[in-house]
Formats: sequence, structure tokens, C-alpha cells
Amino acid sequence: MAHVVVPEAEALLDKEIKVLDRGFIRLVDYMGGDSRIVQSARVSYGKGTKSVREDEALIDYLISHQHTSPLEQVVLTFHCKMPIFVARQWIRHRAARVNEISGRYSVMEDEFYTPDESTIQYQSKDNRQGRNPEEVPADLRQKVLRMLTIGQQLAYADYQTLIEADIARELARINLPLSLYTQWYWQIDLHNLLHFLQLRMDEHAQWEIRQYANVLADVTRTVAPLAFQAFETHILNAVRFSGREIQALAANLQGHAHDLKGIHRVEYEAKLKKIASESKTE
Repeated sequence: MAHVVVPEAEALLDKEIKVLDRGFIRLVDYMGGDSRIVQSARVSYGKGTKSVREDEALIDYLISHQHTSPLEQVVLTFHCKMPIFVARQWIRHRAARVNEISGRYSVMEDEFYTPDESTIQYQSKDNRQGRNPEEVPADLRQKVLRMLTIGQQLAYADYQTLIEADIARELARINLPLSLYTQWYWQIDLHNLLHFLQLRMDEHAQWEIRQYANVLADVTRTVAPLAFQAFETHILNAVRFSGREIQALAANLQGHAHDLKGIHRVEYEAKLKKIASESKTE
């Protein structure tokens, strides 16, 4: 197979894209693009004689029918800087190669994530791991920010004291909070990257990691635009119903009430709202 060069991706290499208050994402390297996917699927050499339209149709077919192995031929490497609590969610996607900065060897920088005041919200009443869109009073939001900032400053001051006393770095670091920024190199193939984006761009994902996922999506779109377009069509913007939800939908279509309760009801009705909102935009 010929070496694949994507001019738009070349222009993006090593450019720091800001995320949150102190974080960033950089595309360090990439291997392959849309042409690599079709080359792999056809097991041919070079660009061949197929048109771009045929390439687009093939990639669309592969993704819509979940034939994902050709996507694994495309690999992207990122340099990422994020708060530790974001990293702990991120690392759950195990189909990647990661090398993270070590607090055992390096002195950690005095860099902590402080949320924007507008993102401070109450706990969701129907989602144990989400936020409630209800507005929080300004004085309470400011109190939260003060508490977070003071806690970060005290924790880092103690860390510095231990470092200056020549206490082992692996011990000095252990009281540093989850808001501390960490960095890593993250290498992943396109198939698993798209799965990451499917989950982390979803509105149920934590707001902070969604900001990183949105940037990763923009970079991915640059490296493999045809694949990303098919991903948006067949996965990201699609709605998938479980067997139980199909029964509820059938009942609704027949003019009957469904019997879903609790989180199952919430998720089902959210899918119906998504379909309704999409139909209004068309």
C-alpha cells in the first residue's frame, strides 16, 4: 500500500488546541486516512481506479454494516493534557496505547482545573452521574469556586513543602486532588476512536470530557472525513432501540401507553425527543 498523506491533517500536526481552562489536544502523528480504509477493504495496492464517490459508498457501507476491521488500519496519536478526573474516565477505553506523565519521577506543576461558573450545577434528580440543568444561584456558584480554589492551593502548598523536605515524590503527590492536570500520549485506531466519540460526545457524558471529545472529533474529521461523515450518519446521530423499547414503541403506535418505568422510561423518552427534534430541523 502507498503511504497515505492527508494535506489537511499535515497542516494540523503539532498544533495545540485549547480545551477547558488549561488543557489541550495536539495531533502528534497519524497513519492512514480514508484511502487507507478502502485500500484495506479491497486488499489492493495504491489508489487503484475507484472514484471518490465509490470510496465514499464503500466506507459508508462498512460503517453502516459494522465491518470495522478496515478502520483499524488508521491510527492517530495525540498529546493530551486534562484534569485527572477526566483522565480516569478516559482511561476506561482500554483499546489504546497510553504513556502518562509520572508523579513518581516528575514534580507536578501547579495547574488545576477550575470550572467555569456557568457549568456549576446541582445533582440530577434522575441520573446518579449527571447534572441538573436547573440554575444555581450566583452566590452559591461563587462559594463553590472559592472552596475549590482554596482546597487546590492548600493541597499544592503541602505538596511543595514535602518536595522541599526531600520526601519521596511518590509519597508527596498522594494528597493532590483530582482537579490536578496530567498529560499523556494516547494512540488509538480509528475504529476504537469512533467508539470513544460515540460514548463521550453523548449528552450523558460528563461535560468536561465532552469538550475533549468534541476536539478529538474535529481532528478525526480532518484525518478521515468520509469515515467521520458515515459515523455521524449511522452511529452518532442515529437512535438505537432495545427490545423492551421496541415493545413500548409498538404500544405507542397502537395508541396504548407503554409500561417502561424509572431510568428505562427516561432513556426511551429521550430517544423519542431526539427523533422529534431531528424531524423539526429537516
